[in-house]
Amino acid sequence: MKFTSILKMAFFSILSNKVRSLLTMLGIIIGISSVIVLVGMGEGTKQKVASQIEKLGTNLITVNITGNRNKAVSTSELEELRQKPGIKDIAPTLTQNNINIKGGDKTATTNMEASTPNYFEIRKLDIASGRTIQQNDLDNRFKVAVIGITVADELFGSTNVVGETMSINGYDFTIIGVLTTQGGSGGNSGDDRVIIPLTTAQRLVKSTDIRSFYIEASDKDSVDEAMGYLQLFLNNKYNNDTKSYRIFNQTSLLETSNQTNDSMTTMLSGIAGISLVVGGIGIMNIMLVSVIERTKEIGIRKAIGAKRENILMQFLIEAGSISGIGGILGVLFGYAFAYVGNNYFKMSVVISNNVVLVAFLFSLAVGVIFGMYPANKASKLNPIEALRFE
Repeated sequence: MKFTSILKMAFFSILSNKVRSLLTMLGIIIGISSVIVLVGMGEGTKQKVASQIEKLGTNLITVNITGNRNKAVSTSELEELRQKPGIKDIAPTLTQNNINIKGGDKTATTNMEASTPNYFEIRKLDIASGRTIQQNDLDNRFKVAVIGITVADELFGSTNVVGETMSINGYDFTIIGVLTTQGGSGGNSGDDRVIIPLTTAQRLVKSTDIRSFYIEASDKDSVDEAMGYLQLFLNNKYNNDTKSYRIFNQTSLLETSNQTNDSMTTMLSGIAGISLVVGGIGIMNIMLVSVIERTKEIGIRKAIGAKRENILMQFLIEAGSISGIGGILGVLFGYAFAYVGNNYFKMSVVISNNVVLVAFLFSLAVGVIFGMYPANKASKLNPIEALRFE
């Protein structure tokens, strides 16, 4: 029997039971669309997190000296460390959270950061209006401040505030610049902050201790080299007591984040893949029912000369066609869900063509594998017994 004839008969059988065929495909459709969407969400989250980390700079290293008993780092030590290979620049910082600020007749609380002029370059901070802190501000301990747009809106109801005066913990400061939108949420918002000169802050808190600083490696490939010299410096200063300090490496953070996202995506895809297997079991059950319903038909075909491989091929084509059509519908639903999520629910779903192809091929394989048993059973029917079947 010609392959085209077998193909026509297989499709005729599927179309003659439209509702049953559609219900059989349902598991495949759900499985394929779930895999595509979940993997897409994982990839979208991965890219979003990577983008946020890269905005801070993948060559950024943050160091915090922990514990009040541990001696602080001096400016001269940082200057010496700055000369090491792989290190481009260093910015010492002083931070205080939940400080009281006032502008006009409005008050609020925010986070204060104090540093040197190179802080803005190292942290990739851009100015929307005004200017950043300059060396002259440090030398003269000027009471000047660069603020985030959240602070500007809360105190003045506008971002056009350069030249205005605000109070920080009871001291008057002149606003010299407003940062561009940094993003973030809650207490981690990059827009809810005040940055002042390091020397001014040290005078206010009556301490010159440097207990945190940022290091900018020469480039992404120099991070490990910079980390090596930093580790050597801290080990010598604190007698190899690693509990005296904490080091945050943006590159390591990015790698850890990617690994976590990949693990979560794999797990979710595996769960979604289970529905494909369930769909395959559904195909096998329906094909077994079909074999029973068409037992006499199989007997007649065998009696007039149909070979075993013809019967086997027909049922395998039926099973493969059901899973294939279900796979195509699942892909279409996956793309539709991704479009809706990206455009109406502010989700980040990035669909990979490779994932779509693998998911579709897997659905075909599931249909063929689970269709093999009923197809084999149908091909082995004895024509005499099949003709007697009622």
